Amino acid sequence: MKKHIAIAATLLLALVSGCATGPSYEAAANSKFIQANYDGVESLLSSAKVPLDKNLPIVVATLVNVDALTESSRFGRALSEQVSAKFTKSGYSVIELKLRENIFVKQPEGEFLLSREIKDISKNHNAQAVVAGTYAEGRDYVYVNLKLVGIHDNIIMAAHDYVLPVDSNIKSLLKPGR
Repeated sequence: MKKHIAIAATLLLALVSGCATGPSYEAAANSKFIQANYDGVESLLSSAKVPLDKNLPIVVATLVNVDALTESSRFGRALSEQVSAKFTKSGYSVIELKLRENIFVKQPEGEFLLSREIKDISKNHNAQAVVAGTYAEGRDYVYVNLKLVGIHDNIIMAAHDYVLPVDSNIKSLLKPGR
């Protein structure tokens, strides 16, 4: 009986371990998509004309399709979430827009900021900057542009461009209607 319990426990442990560290998990954990977005934030932080104050919040807007500035996709929303996560991991305060009622939201595209809303957020939360950006889908690559924009003067404090290869995961995120 003890032998059967030991075998069952070993199989269960192998099964659970396989789920947590199998090829799919490892590929996601080492995602070039996530790393490229995190590198983009590092570039914004290191090249900003004026250093950001970790005590003042930042707003991260949904990245939009460069051909239709009021449209995004799961790609743009996921990218924005990763940018927000990296700023947070780096010790900056980030305002969560999805919890605000007065942000212009074009469902299901994401959180879009209008100039008057930027002024309102700045006043209400003492935000220092907005991260905004665009993406353009090419045949083999998606071209991404991130900008760190000063709230009070709309001056671009830093910018970063990069490309991501269009693999099956990114192609799925770019599909319209999701």
